[in-house]
Amino acid sequence: MNSNIFKLSNYQAGATLVELLLSIVIVAIAASAVLGVLSTTNASSADPMLRHQAASIAEAYLEEILLKSFDDPDGVDGEVARVDFDDVDDYDGLLDAGARDQFGNPILALSDYTVSVNVNPSAALPAVPAADALRVDVNVAWESRINFIVSGYRTRL
Repeated sequence: MNSNIFKLSNYQAGATLVELLLSIVIVAIAASAVLGVLSTTNASSADPMLRHQAASIAEAYLEEILLKSFDDPDGVDGEVARVDFDDVDDYDGLLDAGARDQFGNPILALSDYTVSVNVNPSAALPAVPAADALRVDVNVAWESRINFIVSGYRTRL
């Protein structure tokens, strides 16, 4: 009996070099896959915030424009300074490099956005004659990744 005990105690368990290398390769592949997903997620995590800011800028500009008169109240068309804009079509062709407030002052935290405005007569409204409707398109862009457009209508009626 004692001889069997000695045989069992001489038995050693462990991993071979091949098994050890194979497990290291499997762990490395799994770790690189996880890190790749985290890297992709981290790289695009700011996009929703940028889109939300672009939407807010576009809505602010559109609201400012649509609150103006349809017809020029002072009879002078084509005011140059934004603070003097008094009707909707004064905004046609507006191009701001960096978001600005209604007085034309730059908003430093939003200086990477570009805002452009187009105002065109519109025949898209069924019960309103084309001469009495204007379509306003506000386009807010950030680099080449964000291009947000919001549109609205202003009527004479």
